[in-house]
Amino acid sequence: MDRIVLDRRVDIGKAVVIKGPPLEALCFQGGRVGSLVTLTDSEGSDFRGRVTCLSKTEGSVFIFGAFASPTESSLEMILLQALPEKERMELIIQKTTELGVSTILPFQSERSIFLREREAKQRKAHRWQHIAVNAVRQSRRAKVPYVGECRPLGEVLGDLGEDGLKILLWEKEGENLKSVLRQQAIQKICVMVGPEGGFTEQEVKAARKTGFIPVKLGQRILRTETAAIVLVGILQYELGDLS
Repeated sequence: MDRIVLDRRVDIGKAVVIKGPPLEALCFQGGRVGSLVTLTDSEGSDFRGRVTCLSKTEGSVFIFGAFASPTESSLEMILLQALPEKERMELIIQKTTELGVSTILPFQSERSIFLREREAKQRKAHRWQHIAVNAVRQSRRAKVPYVGECRPLGEVLGDLGEDGLKILLWEKEGENLKSVLRQQAIQKICVMVGPEGGFTEQEVKAARKTGFIPVKLGQRILRTETAAIVLVGILQYELGDLS
């Protein structure tokens, strides 16, 4: 559990004691005395507080403010991201977390770099979840997105459910994004972004078989990190809480 959800109402100007799952969530987020945290009360309202006391069995958080609206989008968004070179994966995790993505699933495609090549220079994959946690703190979100291990594309596609809209960015051929989004009411969406060299025909074919619809983001060719960040932002504007 990574969201600090309480089973009671919260009052501004008072301290709240947390135990059990909420305490586990606080620890998962790296909470310590002095940390600023976001909590959700039993009525679904989000509050801002500061950790004043923390032990293995309980913690105390002083509530000093409330958000006018929920900090989490009603849109569930799963990002499938081809592994890029250098520091780009870290940037993608940070920025898409700030924009409200729910899950990030890195994958190995035919034209992307291999994780072992990337890690040979400096091992960084172990930091991915920590980067998401830090981005949650900065953006004051209440939920930390799950960041999966980098796996082959076929494995990631096989683990996805059948519900929700699924789209992939393909520069060669694709439907108009706005038209696709207007075709149905959407509460869950899976988006897939390829490597700098783009998807192969075989990869697109495999994705189509699992329900993905190829779409285009205009006529310009974007870097993979730009495409991921822009796409998540557009979807939150059209379907989520940025409109």
